[in-house]
Order: sequence, then C-alpha cells, then structure tokens
Amino acid sequence: MRRLERAHLAARGITHVLRVGMLPINVQDLRPYWDTFRTRHPQWKLQIQHASFVDPFAGLRRGDLDMLVCWLPVEEPDLTVGPVLFAEPRVVAVATDHELTRLTTVSLDMVADFQHANPPTWTDNWADGYVPSHTRSGRRIERGPLVHNTEEALTLASTGDLVSLFPAHMRRYWSRPDIAYLSVTDIDALPYALVWRSETENDPIRAFARVAADIGTLAI
Repeated sequence: MRRLERAHLAARGITHVLRVGMLPINVQDLRPYWDTFRTRHPQWKLQIQHASFVDPFAGLRRGDLDMLVCWLPVEEPDLTVGPVLFAEPRVVAVATDHELTRLTTVSLDMVADFQHANPPTWTDNWADGYVPSHTRSGRRIERGPLVHNTEEALTLASTGDLVSLFPAHMRRYWSRPDIAYLSVTDIDALPYALVWRSETENDPIRAFARVAADIGTLAI
C-alpha cells in the first residue's frame, strides 16, 4: 500500500485493509458478510476484488490478497480452509441454438456428450470439484480447449464448440443473448468457502472468518 493511501486511511481511523478476492461473481449476494464485518470492525477497511481465473491461489501466495472466496475442495498444504459461505446448484452454458436447449433441464450424462471448457493450471482435485471427471454412471467428461477466463468459456460455448458448467448465479450475473443456461439435475451443489494462507493469518482474517461462521451458509 502506498504511503499516501496509508496516511489517508489512518486519518479516517482505519488501521488495516482486508483484501478479499472473489472467484464467483455474485458479490452482491454476499452483502450480509460484507455489511456485518464493516459494522463490527469499522477500524478495518474491507476491499473486495476479482481473483485470477487461471491461477486463483497466486494472489494469496504473492500477498496481493488476504482471503479468497473459492469452491471446494481445496487441498493445498499452505492454505487454510474456513467457513462455507454458500453452495449453489449447477447450470450448463450452451449456445442458444444448441440441441440441448430443447430441454429445460439436463443430466450430467447428457452434458457428457460434449466437450467442456478446460482451464489451465488447476490441480486435478480442484478442477474435478468444478467439472467432475466422470458422471455418476461412470461416463468420462471430456475436457476441450484451454480457456483463460469466463468470457473465453462463454464465447466458445456460444459457437457450439463446447459446453461449460457453472454455478447457478451465472444466470443472473452474466446474461448473454447468445447463451442459454440449463439446470443440471444430477450434480451436487458447489460449495464456496473462505481460504487464506496459514502463515499470514491475522486478526482481520480471523474476524472475518468469525463473521462468516456466525451468519452461517447463505441460501443463494
């Protein structure tokens, strides 16, 4: 943080900035957490920002972020997993003229007939949390072209080159005229939790985790 910014914050009685990165885009849905933290701890500033889609834990490890909201499971030896904030049903993004759009809901076995977006650098277990490697019946889900952000995944889906699984809030926060979102009926809700570097845990991080635990898991 720049010296001038620190001076301005100090003049307002703010002694620390807690930077929380978001992998989901539903920032507004999590307002109960933000508002409660700010009410309980006016001496600390809460800063919400997007995290990298390609290497989401890099911001924590570089020190650019203090906490991260991301889906589970997270099995990284240097990271602590805190309370779950919400868990969402799943949808699949397809082109509006895709053959699946004749249906209102689909199964993962139906979706497995098509290639899925394939983000680089994700560890296997974390990637499988987002897009399972197999359906419940044992069919393999094929990963297609590499994508580096949500926009790329949606663009490829809109051309019919692939389909892409997402949490259901994408319907509200990322509507496009060339994309249809279909409910997937046989996949578990995707849980999102707070994560932070164990060695950098401090009072603001613990305080935010307590807020999340007190409020509990939101119904999104």
